[in-house]
Amino acid sequence: MSEHAASRASAIMWDPLANPPDLPDRVFQGYQRLIYREAGIYLGPTKKALLMGRLSRRLRELGCASFSAYLELVEEDQAERLRLLDAICTHETRFFREPRHFEFLEQEVLPRWRAQGHSGTGVRKVRVWSAGCSTGEEAFTTAMVLRLHLPAEEGWQIEIVATDLSTRILERARQTLWSVERAQEIPTRYLKAFMLRGTGSQEGKMKAGPELRTLVRFQRLNLNEERFPDLGRFDLLFCRNVFIYFDAASKTRALDRLLDHLSPQGFLFVGHAESLGGLTQRLKLVQSTIYTPGSAG
Repeated sequence: MSEHAASRASAIMWDPLANPPDLPDRVFQGYQRLIYREAGIYLGPTKKALLMGRLSRRLRELGCASFSAYLELVEEDQAERLRLLDAICTHETRFFREPRHFEFLEQEVLPRWRAQGHSGTGVRKVRVWSAGCSTGEEAFTTAMVLRLHLPAEEGWQIEIVATDLSTRILERARQTLWSVERAQEIPTRYLKAFMLRGTGSQEGKMKAGPELRTLVRFQRLNLNEERFPDLGRFDLLFCRNVFIYFDAASKTRALDRLLDHLSPQGFLFVGHAESLGGLTQRLKLVQSTIYTPGSAG
């Protein structure tokens, strides 16, 4: 944070023992506009209490006396704006979440790709984009499934790009370290093949093995940006439980940009509570929450 911004933030001190400041409707509307402009995320009126809860700690850290003062700060300070976006993002995830998607890969997609690769009619390289990757469980679930069925010794190359809006959560994801209790989410054959159990100072932890870590690359990406970086085309694109935070306009914009990076024979996976009906004519439904490029009609 800049010196000027820090000075503004501490201009009026907030006693951390006092009750938290109120969030007037007009100030909340200012946050709504800023967050929508920056991230495409729409905070409805019912999210006011959530926003207060997510930001109160940061206000205390800065000694900032009001939500209005903090809004002025984030409007002018880019680093603090990133902190705000980090704070409002929800990062609920787990290994093999929505298992039907991975069953579809195992039963329908990977046998076909493998047969094509062995026959010489397909390329033995798979690229995956995990958009809204959170702490990395989705990316590493995909890595386990692909690596088991498309082994390196048969010449298969796998590249997984995992992106998220939150810089803080990406730092956690890069550690590839989770509580050992999370092992219960992983089928035994994948757990034994790819995960390491911590010992000593890492007791109670679980880490992705080196073979998996070489497959996944993390980077920050805002799905609300007007133009994405040149990531190339992907065979599998996971954007699950992300669109639920967007309104129709920001959802349509993000979807169009995502589809520019999906290969003609690729697959897009969205969350079980999400539907893309009426948003684009560039996709056809394979089965619930799974799409491939083509005419919706």
